[in-house]
Amino acid sequence: MQVLTTLPLLLASLPSSSSAAAPPPSGYRFTLTHVDSKGGFTRAELLRRAAHRSRHRAATMLPGYSYSTMSSSSDTRPTRLRSGQAEYLMELAIGTPPVPFVALADTGSDLTWTQCQPCKLCFAQDTPVYDPAASSSFSPATCASASCLPVWSQNCSAAAPCRYRYVYGDGAYSAGVMGAETLTFGSGSGGVSVGGIAFGCGVDNGGLSYNSTGTVGLGRGSLSLVAQLGVGKFSYCLTDFFDTSLGSPVLFGSLAELAPGAAAAAHSTPLVQSPWIPSRYFVSLEGISLGGARLPIPNGTFDLRADGSGGMIVDSGTIFTVLVESAFRVVVDSVAGVLGQPVANASSLDSPCFPAPPGERRLPEMPDMVLHFAGGADMRLRRDNYMSFNQEEAAAFCLNIVGTTSSVSVLGNFQQQNIQMLYDITVGQLSFVPTDCSKL
Repeated sequence: MQVLTTLPLLLASLPSSSSAAAPPPSGYRFTLTHVDSKGGFTRAELLRRAAHRSRHRAATMLPGYSYSTMSSSSDTRPTRLRSGQAEYLMELAIGTPPVPFVALADTGSDLTWTQCQPCKLCFAQDTPVYDPAASSSFSPATCASASCLPVWSQNCSAAAPCRYRYVYGDGAYSAGVMGAETLTFGSGSGGVSVGGIAFGCGVDNGGLSYNSTGTVGLGRGSLSLVAQLGVGKFSYCLTDFFDTSLGSPVLFGSLAELAPGAAAAAHSTPLVQSPWIPSRYFVSLEGISLGGARLPIPNGTFDLRADGSGGMIVDSGTIFTVLVESAFRVVVDSVAGVLGQPVANASSLDSPCFPAPPGERRLPEMPDMVLHFAGGADMRLRRDNYMSFNQEEAAAFCLNIVGTTSSVSVLGNFQQQNIQMLYDITVGQLSFVPTDCSKL
């Protein structure tokens, strides 16, 4: 199956607002809410849902996981398959007057899109569907515009509307026309509006919506919101996975700096860019330790290779960290040795669980797990960042890491709890520092 060639970056020529009376702010702040926050799920249900989505999303990150599709009966333009199953929602507004826009925040894709009137096929949403005809700030994009990527502008006259189709790995998709619009961040007197944001106006949409009305792309490409805001960096800090009532801050631009007093304790590692999937945030994982002992994982296990295979992706949309099978087995065996208990599901690549002694109702003390990244950057995971206690059915201690037969590993958001993650795209660096995210 042929993989599409890398799309060129078009940041310098993306549309920008010409009507703003004052310079745009240098920083923006949002609050992320978890997609399961309104489901009333138990801890065990949250864990089961998380494990399933982690493996599914990881499988869609492979560079060869793509196919050709049609956006209409006369459209033969292929599209790259994007990852799906984002885990956090952010609230903003679109248009003039502003219409609520509840978006899945996705570091694994670039396009920002929302459902639009007139809908041919749209999933149910709680807020009014955005109507470009009712917005004074909407501007349609033609096939000659910079926001109409080459994959969409083939066989398309310069003055014709730019039609897009964006397909995600879980089968979800959005199709419609590209345009430029005003996005409003925050509400009331504290709201900030930014015009000229390129987005997809989706009139044909399908798949799981997770209570959203669309997606905000936070990847490394020219269409991502990060690139279009021109801020160069963003950070987020994810609160306790099991307390879904807590919001998690996501910060852009000047507000994205590490928490005051935390910079001295921060670790930094280079962001690596894959020519095969350039929107992804790759890092170089060199090894894993448990309790101060380096685990016997061969050097190069997590390397990003020239053919696009391998590597480790940092992702906000994958819950449990996903390790290639050989490394996963080593980690599981090491945790079993610490606990003195055999794994209950030894042959599975799911989150492994270990029987708890009779009467045990909490996790035992566990050593820190350390992920060693290039540049001497060590991410120290406390017990609650990689283990959980399953008190339903048979009581068990569970390792919240899953395995995969694919070549790509993923640093999931369960392991990122209460660690501020700063993506500096300008210098190509990821920095992280332990933080009480509920207080940031």
